[in-house]
Amino acid sequence: MSYKSLKGFRDLLPEETGKWLWMERIIRDLMRRYCFGELRLPFVESTELFARGIGEGTDIVGKEMYTFLDRSDPPLSIALRPEMTAGAARAYVQHSIAQQQPITKWYYVGPAFRYEQPQAGRYRQFYQFGVELINSDRPEAEAEVIGIGNDLLSELGLSNYTLLINSLGMPSERAEFREGLIDFLRQRSDRLSEDSRRRMEENPLRVLDSKEESDIQATQDAPSILDFLGDESREHFKRVQELLGAAKVKYEIAPHLVRGLDYYTRTVFEFVGGDLGAQNTLIGGGRYDNLIEEVGGKPAPAIGFGCGLDRLILSIEAAGSGPTTEPSIDAYIVALDDQARRWAVGAATLLRCSGANIEFDLLGRSMKAQMREANRKGARNAIIVGANELAENIAQVKNMATNQQQGVPFEGLQEYIFPER
Repeated sequence: MSYKSLKGFRDLLPEETGKWLWMERIIRDLMRRYCFGELRLPFVESTELFARGIGEGTDIVGKEMYTFLDRSDPPLSIALRPEMTAGAARAYVQHSIAQQQPITKWYYVGPAFRYEQPQAGRYRQFYQFGVELINSDRPEAEAEVIGIGNDLLSELGLSNYTLLINSLGMPSERAEFREGLIDFLRQRSDRLSEDSRRRMEENPLRVLDSKEESDIQATQDAPSILDFLGDESREHFKRVQELLGAAKVKYEIAPHLVRGLDYYTRTVFEFVGGDLGAQNTLIGGGRYDNLIEEVGGKPAPAIGFGCGLDRLILSIEAAGSGPTTEPSIDAYIVALDDQARRWAVGAATLLRCSGANIEFDLLGRSMKAQMREANRKGARNAIIVGANELAENIAQVKNMATNQQQGVPFEGLQEYIFPER
């Protein structure tokens, strides 16, 4: 019997991971410059954490989480993490981070899991980069976090994207808006999708987040939450806009932008790509000033975002960006007999210790076959050694680009092939 990966799960082979490693290096370098520390979280948490943190009325908790009962007595409901902000909030509380530092700046890169219908850029195991800035209610925190997203897309070579921002206000303001929105949706319920008719009473803001064309058309003239903001929320949002302008970050105000998670307050934002069709959100996030308290901590304002790396890879490919392709093998050692193969093992070890990328034959192939392999793999040089070379302590080094070949003493191989090292 042969096995295949499960639906919505896939293997990333070495031919693909080069692009991922390039992207992750850019992410980590960017986060170093912003002075964020890397957080590594468990793949599983209690189901209740996500129910409290994300919201029981969300699709993520209601329909998309992978859950199971563990073997404890009584059994505990466990979930594969569908996102990582709730886990970060739990870690912040569990480790009493508030007592150790005034501001917490974390980022993470890793897989998350949702039972969704697979499509381009959307998988049941997907990869996410996210940032969390905890314990600042200042609009400068929004500017910092949004600036990270803008810098990331730029450094990945992307330009065809738009930053959308909105404010959801304080909980009391959002509650008033919610009632007005329900009245609006009831009058148009016959034009809504089945999912939105179900959400209309329980979580009406999600209707504004729908990607269904019928819902988009029906809600074009929906009330704007900006009309329900009080003076403090208006001033905060105005200040965010001023700071983005100071940072030369271009944006558009999107009055119907609400995001899909219940924990957001005040500022929300999305970076939307122009090359991906309907599923076009590259980065999405916002302020979540009540989440830390929801998971058992003292109140601590916070803001963060999540970035789907699978979708980001599609954008990079569409833009023709990505790492430049260069030969990854500095030298391929072509050994002509068993004594030469013994020498090759030792020589490869020494050259690798100097930082060189070295390969040699592991199949006992002929010289001709080994040279073909060196060429196929894009090796810069072939180091050819047989009985004569061993007797004279001189290797024949062939430059694979120019086809020029020269004898080089064994002790001078590193300097000859890698003078910069």
